[in-house]
Amino acid sequence: MSGIISKLTTLHNAVFGGIERALDGWALGLLARLVFSSVTMLFFWNSAKTKIGDSIFSPSTGAYAQIFPKKFEAVGYDSDALSALDTLIVLLGTYAEFILPALILIGLFTRLSSAAMIGFIVVMSIVDITGHGADAKTIGTIFDRIQDGVILDQRLLWVFPLVYLIIKGAGAISVDGLLGRRYQS
Repeated sequence: MSGIISKLTTLHNAVFGGIERALDGWALGLLARLVFSSVTMLFFWNSAKTKIGDSIFSPSTGAYAQIFPKKFEAVGYDSDALSALDTLIVLLGTYAEFILPALILIGLFTRLSSAAMIGFIVVMSIVDITGHGADAKTIGTIFDRIQDGVILDQRLLWVFPLVYLIIKGAGAISVDGLLGRRYQS
């Protein structure tokens, strides 16, 4: 019996060890970036486009309503009644929706961009729950039998490739990889 287990273990290690060696250093970082980007990039870019007003330096009225829903309502939907800091936060959030997914896709400053994107997703989720009053079904529950909670389930899956990228980096097929090779030689 131990001979069979030993042979199966050897076969297992040969097959999966070979796959791991073949993909090591390039495939998983590339796949994590492509999965995250294919699922979220247009979502974030379309969201950012709704926040731009007359120019990239002036937020739309909708930007304030999306990012500061209760505060904006409290001032009667008058953006001039909000502080310069509020406007700066809206602009930075808008720019982040454009820039961070693009950096992740091409693999530039990947670890930092991924960490910032996780922070953005956390803040976005908090605003959705507290500012926009997401209901329990939209929020969802972890470890329930229903996998369609827009906030917990979906965003947990968004964050996983980003966590991988923070830990392992973008991989060899990325701008980070290219720059790393250039400056190491």
